[in-house]
Amino acid sequence: MSTELTRRSLLKGITLGAGATLLSPILAQLAAHAAGDEQHALRKRVVFVVQSNGLNPNHLVPVGVKRRPDGRNERPTNDKLEELTLHDKELHSALEPLTPFKDRMAFVQGLSGRIAISDHSANHGALGAYGANRGAMMQTIDSAIGEALPGTFSHVAVGLNGGEGPMNYRVSAAGPGKEVPIICSPDLAFASLFGSVAEGSGKAAFDRRTNLLDFMADDVRRSRAELVGDERQKFDRYLEAFETLHNRQRELVAKTEELKKVVPKLGEKATTSVSSLILEAQFEIAGAALVAGLTNVVTLASGGGGQQFGKFPEFNIPDLHGIGHGNAYGRESSEDCFVELRRFHTRLIAGLVAKLQNTPEGSGTMLDNTLLVYLSDSGEGHHPSLYEWPVVLIGNLGGKLKTDGRYLQFPNYGTPNHRTMANLYCTLLHAVGKPRDKFGVPDPGLRDVDQTGVISELLA
Repeated sequence: MSTELTRRSLLKGITLGAGATLLSPILAQLAAHAAGDEQHALRKRVVFVVQSNGLNPNHLVPVGVKRRPDGRNERPTNDKLEELTLHDKELHSALEPLTPFKDRMAFVQGLSGRIAISDHSANHGALGAYGANRGAMMQTIDSAIGEALPGTFSHVAVGLNGGEGPMNYRVSAAGPGKEVPIICSPDLAFASLFGSVAEGSGKAAFDRRTNLLDFMADDVRRSRAELVGDERQKFDRYLEAFETLHNRQRELVAKTEELKKVVPKLGEKATTSVSSLILEAQFEIAGAALVAGLTNVVTLASGGGGQQFGKFPEFNIPDLHGIGHGNAYGRESSEDCFVELRRFHTRLIAGLVAKLQNTPEGSGTMLDNTLLVYLSDSGEGHHPSLYEWPVVLIGNLGGKLKTDGRYLQFPNYGTPNHRTMANLYCTLLHAVGKPRDKFGVPDPGLRDVDQTGVISELLA
C-alpha cells in the first residue's frame, strides 16, 4: 500500500466523540489534501467587515496623491478608470496598520450605491444593493456567498452592537423577510460556534465554554496521534486557534473589569460595556472559526443599521453620532476621532489577516484563498450621498481577483462606464463560482448606464 493511501486511510478512519462537530472539518480537509484533491483541500473564504458611520474616501487616498480637484465634499469628475499602484505609496494614517499587506490589497473608489440612500445607514441595502428602509427585501451578498461556500456554519455573523441588546438584525439577510442576526455578545457567539462539545447540565455555561479543550481532549489526542508530517503540523495550527479561544474566554472578564476602572467619567453617557474589548473578542472568535474550518464566510459588524453607531468611551469618544456632526471630544477635530477609530479597526483587520497568513494551507497559507471586504454600512459618510462607496479588498481568493497593490478610481456617477456596488457583488459571486449578472435592485438614476455584469478590471 502506498504512503498516500495509508495517510488517506488513517484520516478517514479516525472516529470522534464529543469533538466530532469541531474536528471533522479540519480532518476532512487534511484527507482531501492527502488525496490530492486541491478543490476540497483549499477552501475559498470571504470575510466582510462592516463599520458604521461612513468610510471617508480620502482615507483610501495614498499620501501625496491628489484625488479631488478642490473642496472636501466635491466628487471626482473622471469619466474613465484611473489606476495607480500602492507598492511605492504611503497609506493614509487611518489605514496605516494595513501597510504590511498593501501588495495584496485593492482600494476601490467611485462605486455608487444610491439605491440604498438613507439619512444614515443603508441598513440591509449596504450588503444587498436595495432600498435602505424596507427591511430585508432580498438576500445580502454575505449570505449569498455563504450558500456558495458552504461549511458547518454557512455564515457566521458576529460583532459589536451600536444599540442595545445581544443581536443586530439590520445588516444581513438570508432572503426576503429573513434577517440574519449579528451576534453582539462574545459569550453568546462563543457558545453558538463551539458549544457543541460542552455536554452535561451540571456545570455552568461559562465553565463549559472555558474548558472547551477538556471536552475535546480524548478526540484531540487520538486524532493527533494518528497524524504524521504535514497533517500533524496543520492540525497543531488548528488547535492553536482553540487555545486562543480558551485563553480569551478567561481573560475577557478580567480585562473588562480593568478597563472599566479607566473609562472616563461621562455620567449618563458612560456605557457599562467596553466596546473595543468586545470587538477584539469577536475578531478572535471569527478567526478561530475560519481556522477551524467551521465556516467559510464571516460578517464582522461594528455597529450599523439605523443610527446604531456605537460608543467608545474608553477612547474618550462617547458618541459616534456626535463626531459625525463635528464633535471633537478633546481633539483638534472630529476627523481626528474618525482616524483614531479607523486605526483601531484596521489594526483588528490586520491581526485577522496576519492570523490567516501565518496558518499553512496546501503549499501556501489560508490568506492565499481568502478575501476580506472592508466597507461601511453608510458608504462614504455620516450623512451619505452614496454617489461613491469606498471599499478595501484584501486577498485574491485563490487567484480569482486582481488585488496586487492597486488603487482604482472608477468613472463618476452617470458616466457610461460607471460601476455600482451591485456590480462588485456580482464580481464576488463570479469569483466564488456562483456567477450572476444582476444583484439587488437597479438604480433608477442610472437608466442610461448598463448596471448588469461584473467589474472586469477586478477579475483575474
